[in-house]
Amino acid sequence: MGNRGMEDLIPLINKLQDAFSSIGQSCNLDLPQIAVVGGQSAGKSSVLENFVGRDFLPRGSGIVTRRPLILQLVNHKAEYAEFLHCKGRKFVDFDEVRLEIEAETDRITGSNKGISPVPINLRVYSPNVLNLTLIDLPGMTKVAVGDQPPDIEFQIREMLLQFITRDSCLILAVTPANTDLANSDALKIAKEVDPQGLRTIGVITKLDLMDEGTDARDILENKLLPLRRGYIGVVNRSQKDIDGRKDIRAALAAERKFFLSHPAYRHIAERMGTPYLQKALNQQLTNHIRDTLPSLRSKLQSQLLSLEKEVEEYKNFKPDDPTRKTKALLQMVQQFGVDFEKRIEGSGDQVDTVELSGGARINRIFHERFPFELVKMEFDEKELRREISYAIKNIHGVRTGLFTPDLAFEAIVKKQIIKLKEPCLKCIDLVIQELINTVRQCTTKVAHAAIGGAAERESGGGEPSAQLPHEVTDGVDDEEINQTCRLFVPTKYPRTGLFTPDLAFEAIVKKQIVKLKQPCLKCVDLVVSELSALALKCTNKGHHRAPTSADFS
Repeated sequence: MGNRGMEDLIPLINKLQDAFSSIGQSCNLDLPQIAVVGGQSAGKSSVLENFVGRDFLPRGSGIVTRRPLILQLVNHKAEYAEFLHCKGRKFVDFDEVRLEIEAETDRITGSNKGISPVPINLRVYSPNVLNLTLIDLPGMTKVAVGDQPPDIEFQIREMLLQFITRDSCLILAVTPANTDLANSDALKIAKEVDPQGLRTIGVITKLDLMDEGTDARDILENKLLPLRRGYIGVVNRSQKDIDGRKDIRAALAAERKFFLSHPAYRHIAERMGTPYLQKALNQQLTNHIRDTLPSLRSKLQSQLLSLEKEVEEYKNFKPDDPTRKTKALLQMVQQFGVDFEKRIEGSGDQVDTVELSGGARINRIFHERFPFELVKMEFDEKELRREISYAIKNIHGVRTGLFTPDLAFEAIVKKQIIKLKEPCLKCIDLVIQELINTVRQCTTKVAHAAIGGAAERESGGGEPSAQLPHEVTDGVDDEEINQTCRLFVPTKYPRTGLFTPDLAFEAIVKKQIVKLKQPCLKCVDLVVSELSALALKCTNKGHHRAPTSADFS
């Protein structure tokens, strides 16, 4: 591939990203990309703005980036910006770009500092940039502020892992120089998914703010916590410079002067600074795309063959054959059961390598999320010892006891178990939501495989796949859930059971399964109705004819 072809690689991936964002699907393809991670106030926004040479990103206290921002930089004579959700509109004023990012973020997440994995696609054309695509992710935080959900730290971590876990994703780990590198949030999470440091690019910001007499020379020379792709140092504008609207060109000139004049960095000044960082990222992303193209092409060809095979099957479909309808219906119901079991049990010939799903997510709730909630519970050992002492003395009364009474132990244990109720209920809610999502995924797959789904959309009605999860969840009674919880946490009885009886659990599960009968029958009726409607439409237009694209228009 020649130089011209190499230059076209990044714009080609940009087009694929826009296409997948528009339809809300990734087609199970891991596109080569660079994800920017770092803690709050690590300097991520300043690095990106220095690339563009404009102030265009939202700023403020707390979490500012609350949705992934896919920033596509395109070298062009004119300077303007375009959003994928504002097709046809060119933003010349970059203050308007910042306002549009804030408005589009609030449209999805609201104004309570919540986050969402739905990306914003922004393309910036400028003569000052090199072809480059970066994904700016929310900064990692420890404590929820304002109206943020209490598990905001966990939510942000989950979002970051969705991107950086993929082998096709390079990680731009941004760390401020005035903090200990061993405590870097960015390098810590990058090391979890890239323990050998093969995909991680280190960026050290705020070098000018280090304590007098200290420097980051060993880090920048890749001697401390080495990475295969190394570290690059930059100097950002200070908050005073930003508030004073200091020109970015002047800031870049000051950055260059800093590296040339600093005794610890002057020997590596040519490999430091924002311009070198942008050039290095352009080269590394281009090479990364080139290296992953063979596997990407192979996946595309495999999916194309699968779709062509599916199209051939539709060509032989005869809507006026009643035996065909019955067979298709039974196949769909059977396929739903098989898909649901595979997603929960974890077996299956097509394993999702992009993200966790079904039973794996439920497993993670029990083994990661639930312990996370338990760790957050406040526990005062001194107070507990005091309660134990009072309980023992109050049970003995005027007598002097020789042994610790069982009643004192049970009284203390019951109080501690009650504290577990809230995280247990939260865990139940999360598991129920995952089960609902699994049902929705299975019904959506069945609906897309059925030709009746097209007639349903044509008639203006909702898809059966969208109705079934609501039918199932409407039958779940909160009181019965609480009853089940009381079986697991029997704190109101004289004796505290250690284990939940299997028969009690099975009885509750059987009652819930019986409630699934009615919505499942309703789903069958909907599918039969839609197959009949399509058959009638096709027979009206011509007997014994396979459906064409005109039948769905």
